Amino acid sequence: MVADEQHYAPGTYPSLPPPMRTTGPIGWVRQNLLSSPSNVLLTLLSIALLVYILPSFLNWAIFDATWHGVTRAPCNTPEGVDKPGACWTMVNARFGQFMYGRYPADQVWRVDLSFILLFASFFALLIDRVPGKKWFAIFLFLIYPVIGFALFYGGIFGLPVVETAKWGGLMLTLIIATVSIIASVPLGIFLALGRRSNLPVIRVLSITFIEFVRAVPLITVLFMSSVMLPLFLPAGVSFDKLVRALVGVAMFAGAYMAETIRGGLQAIPRGQFEAGEALGLSYAQRMGLIVLPQALKLVIPGIVNSFVGLFKDTSLVLIIGLFDVLGIVQLNLTDAKWFANSTAMTGYVFAGFVFWIFCFGMSRYSQMIERRLATGHERGPTRAD
Repeated sequence: MVADEQHYAPGTYPSLPPPMRTTGPIGWVRQNLLSSPSNVLLTLLSIALLVYILPSFLNWAIFDATWHGVTRAPCNTPEGVDKPGACWTMVNARFGQFMYGRYPADQVWRVDLSFILLFASFFALLIDRVPGKKWFAIFLFLIYPVIGFALFYGGIFGLPVVETAKWGGLMLTLIIATVSIIASVPLGIFLALGRRSNLPVIRVLSITFIEFVRAVPLITVLFMSSVMLPLFLPAGVSFDKLVRALVGVAMFAGAYMAETIRGGLQAIPRGQFEAGEALGLSYAQRMGLIVLPQALKLVIPGIVNSFVGLFKDTSLVLIIGLFDVLGIVQLNLTDAKWFANSTAMTGYVFAGFVFWIFCFGMSRYSQMIERRLATGHERGPTRAD
């Protein structure tokens, strides 16, 4: 008998580590890329496509690109023809406009401070390990709007006024998207509950609002809020163009959000409603404590999909004279010293990349929330028999 041989009682054998081919990078590749003949074929086709496209894109975007200059001249050959690479000179020269629009350069610190406060409080709510979420929520939804308006617009605390007509770029995109997203969720919840209400007046009003708004494109809503609405207001009464756009976008997003949330409400078994009634809970308590938490968890993908679509739709404010990231690109292309095919393509690629960063970030965070809440059947926790 070997001296170091160990004997274990039945049922007490130690757990062995999983095979290396099922864990780590090798396991991920086998599970996600090589798990079946069809996946192997798709993986090979994807690699071939990347080999075909990626070198040309890298040459255009990096190696053959022009990076410095104050006009499009460095992006042209001596004969006046566009060089084959990207013309990043416009992005470098107009980077301030891409970020802040025509906001005064000596006041952009106000925009930076406002967004730092916004993102700090927002991420504090998203990260589980951060304590005191109640106070962060109070600050974000009650205190920050006052501070943000004071910093963006000014007029108080000795800050000079910066008219909304000078707001633009990524700053304007984030303002419209953030305000509309925050406003669309409670509006969508109220409309979804109103559409399912037993009170005929509330149900008819909710259905009418939802169906009317969903039946028209967002461009029409923005056009009506910017051009037609002032015609119906009393003489001497007017609202800022950005405020009208925010109201229009929030109403539009709220109507779509209502249908998403209504789908979640319909997925909740009737027994959940009856259980709340059996416990003697009021309607608000049943909805707030039992039904809505389950319904909202079920429709996380739909809610985030609405957020992503809303973020991209902010570019439509260009038609009413508000210049977001995409609008800044088109505004610079009207300048004779920047108008060229290379600068246009480069500007649109840059704007698209900015939108992609934020939309991809929202998508990845929603997937993390789904995994944490086990909303997906294929990834959810399983119960041992």
